[in-house]
Amino acid sequence: MNDEQSGSTSASHRPWLDRVKRLFGSHEPRDREGVVQVLKDSQRRGILDADALSMCEGVLHVADLQVRDVMIPRSQVSLLQRSESVWDLLPTIIDSGHSRFPVTGDSRDDVIGILIAKDLLPYLDPTHEREFHLRELLRPALFVPESKRLDALLKLFQESRNHLAIVVDEYGGLAGIVTIEDVIEQIVGEIDDEHDLDESTWILNRGDDGRTVVKALTPVEIFNEHFGTAFSDEEFDTIGGLVANGFGHLPRRGEQLTLEGLQFDVLRADSRRLHLLLVSTADAAEPGDPSAASD
Repeated sequence: MNDEQSGSTSASHRPWLDRVKRLFGSHEPRDREGVVQVLKDSQRRGILDADALSMCEGVLHVADLQVRDVMIPRSQVSLLQRSESVWDLLPTIIDSGHSRFPVTGDSRDDVIGILIAKDLLPYLDPTHEREFHLRELLRPALFVPESKRLDALLKLFQESRNHLAIVVDEYGGLAGIVTIEDVIEQIVGEIDDEHDLDESTWILNRGDDGRTVVKALTPVEIFNEHFGTAFSDEEFDTIGGLVANGFGHLPRRGEQLTLEGLQFDVLRADSRRLHLLLVSTADAAEPGDPSAASD
């Protein structure tokens, strides 16, 4: 690199370096709380905007979380059972609308690999003459313990180029799954994709058993109209706020609560707020999630 190129590169980095120096000034923080305080002070002075502050706090927060804090529990994971017929796999894939699935062998704890749905496409073509063998399509599964820290998991995802990991309990059994999206959402907030509920849709029926997926931001008034309930909206505007108050804390995915004869299962939540709830009558509720699967 010649001097001109070197000088240009150095100059291009100066604005960012100058901003970092301005963040800390002459008072270097001694601990994490000090770093957070400096970041908040910087946001008040206009050096960082609100979104940048939230992401910085999310990065620090990830170091305090473990896989068990964000994983999709076993009861809410859509699994594919080993089969030699591509048509046996399609119903689960179509119903879930996701792209990666753990495939099990002799039991639900026996995960033999990961299937990427798009790998099945050639076998749906009637002109495709190759014989279908599921094992040839399976990708090696990445196994991680519930206690693994999220910052370490994110690095492992990057190094292994995996998007999904199988979470195992202390006995080696299937505890759930965790995706790279689950980790990143702890930093940047909820990431919607084409399979998430439309912004104009508050309530979506999913199945003939009466269980209903509800956005946590659903206004209490609309929730009452749909379910015939009489929850008060004087203190909380949304059903998510009311449910979180009932828990007494910000619940994690998989937690359950019964209010006025309805069972609320937390389907999706991050460290900041609730996102999706599964609502069912308390006497008919069963474990499981008709909407959650591996991404």
